[in-house]
Amino acid sequence: MIDEIHVRNLALIDEATIVPAEGLTVLTGETGAGKTALLMACKLLMGARADRTAVREGEAESCVEGRFFFGDDEHVVCRRVSADGRSRVQHDGRMASVGELAEVIAPTIDLCSQHDSQELLRPASHLRMLDAWAQTTSLTHAYQQAYERAQAAAARLDEVRMGARASADQLDQASFMLRQIEAVSPDVQEYDELTAALKKAEHVEALARAACSARDAVSGDGGALDQAGAALTALEEGARVDESLDTIADALREAVFLLEDAARDIAAYAGGIEFEPDELAQMQERVASYQGLLRAYGPTVADVLAKAAEARARIQMVDESERLEAEAQAQVELAEAELAECAQALSVARAEAASEFAERISAVMARLEMGSAEVSCTVEPQPRAQWGPSGGDRIELAFRPAQNMQARPLSRIASGGELSRVLLALHVVMEDKDEVSTLVFDEIDAGVGGATAVALAEVLAELAQTHQVLVVTHLAQVAARATKHYVVRKTEKQGVARTQLIEVRDQAREDEIARMLSGGGTQASLAHARELLERSAQ
Repeated sequence: MIDEIHVRNLALIDEATIVPAEGLTVLTGETGAGKTALLMACKLLMGARADRTAVREGEAESCVEGRFFFGDDEHVVCRRVSADGRSRVQHDGRMASVGELAEVIAPTIDLCSQHDSQELLRPASHLRMLDAWAQTTSLTHAYQQAYERAQAAAARLDEVRMGARASADQLDQASFMLRQIEAVSPDVQEYDELTAALKKAEHVEALARAACSARDAVSGDGGALDQAGAALTALEEGARVDESLDTIADALREAVFLLEDAARDIAAYAGGIEFEPDELAQMQERVASYQGLLRAYGPTVADVLAKAAEARARIQMVDESERLEAEAQAQVELAEAELAECAQALSVARAEAASEFAERISAVMARLEMGSAEVSCTVEPQPRAQWGPSGGDRIELAFRPAQNMQARPLSRIASGGELSRVLLALHVVMEDKDEVSTLVFDEIDAGVGGATAVALAEVLAELAQTHQVLVVTHLAQVAARATKHYVVRKTEKQGVARTQLIEVRDQAREDEIARMLSGGGTQASLAHARELLERSAQ
C-alpha cells in the first residue's frame, strides 16, 4: 500500500505530496493540468525506464520519493532522474537498482489505464489469477512437487545414459585412477598418524640426545635435583632458628617433588626411544605412496577418496548401464504417471472454476453498462513438452464485445477503455485474493456518462473495500465516492507553467465537484454536488 508520494520537478510539478487513503483516492482537475504525473511517479517508483523529458524544464533533475507498507514491512524508495537521462535509486536508505524496484515494489501496484493494462494481456497472469480465485493451492503444490520429482528423475536418466556412453579413454582413465588409489588403500586417520610417527622417527637421534641431556641436567651428579636438595637442607637448618624460612622450604620441597617426577618421565622417554632403520624405511615408503596420490588426486586424502568413489561410480555405470538405465527409466515412468495424475486433477479444478470466474467478471462488466460484452476463460491442456512449474494448461481470458461477435484475446480486440473496465471488473471479482494491494486507474471513465458513471463509481467504491484505489477521473460521481480528494491545478507565471496538487475538503470539495458537473459553481451544480456527497456518505 502506498503511504505517501513526494514529487519534485516532475513534468509540470515543481513540488507536490500525496498521502492516499487506504480506500478510494481521486485526483481531479482540468484537462492538461498534469494529473497523469501521478502515473508517471508511480512508474518510476516501480522501476520503469527513466525518461529525461519527465524532468521539469530548467531543472537539473526530478525526484520521486515514496513510502510503502506491505503488511508490517515499511519500504522507502527514492528515484532521481537527471536532465541527461541518468537514473539513481535508493531503497530503504541504501543504493539500489531499478531491477530491485521492479522486483519489490512493482508486483504490489497495478497501473490501469488506456495504455497500461499489460497485466491483463498476459496469459501467464490469467493462470495465476484463476488459481488464486479458485484457491487451488493444495492441488498446485502437489503438482509442483510432482513436477520437481519428474524433472529429477529425467535428469538422473540422462546422467545414466551419458555415463553409459562414456568413451573408452574415459573408462581407461577411471580404471587406471582406481587401480592406483586402491593399491595404496588410503585412510585419513592412518595418514595423520603416519606423518606424525615419521617425523619422530626421522629425528630419533636428536630426540635421544635431548632426552639424555635433560636427564643429566635434572638427575645427574650435581644436577638440578642435587642442587635443589642441598638448598632444601640449608633452609630446613635455617628454619630451626627462623621459622619464616619454613614457607620457602615448603615451596622448594614441592619443586623437588616436581623435579623428581620430571626426572622419572625423562628417563622413561629416553629408555623408550628406539632406532629401527627397517621400520623407518617402511614408514618413508608408505608416506611416499600417499604423497604420490596427493599430488595426482589431492590435495587432501579426503579428495583422493572422493576421486576413487567417482571413478568407481563411472566404471559401475558403464558395467551396469543396462540395469541402471532400466531402474532410472522406471523412476521416470513412475514420476511421469504421478505428474500426469496431479496435472489432470489441477486441470479439472481449473476447468470447473473457469466458467464461474468468467461469469463473475461478466456480471461486473454488465454493472458497468458494457452491454452484452462478456469475458470467457478457456482452459486448454498442453502437450507434455510444454508443461511447466505452473501446470499443463494454457489459460486465457478472451473478450467478446457483443453477442454476435467472436471472442478474441484481449490484446487483439479490446479498446483501451474496455481493457480498463475489464481489469476493474477482474479486480472486483478477485477481491483480496491477488497479490496487488494498490490499483491506480487513469481516466478509466473516458467516454462514460449517465447511468454508466454511477455504476462505475459504485464498482470503484466496492473495489476500495479490498484494495487501495487511486483514480484520475473527470466524473463527479466517482469523485463524490472518494475517501480523499485531490485537485490538480495548473497556473502560469511569467510564462512558466506550474502544477499544484491540493487536497480539498468540505466547501472546497463541493466547489470542485460542482465544477466537474457544470464547469462552474452555479447554485444548481452546488446543490447537485452536495446531493452526490450526501448520497455517497450514506
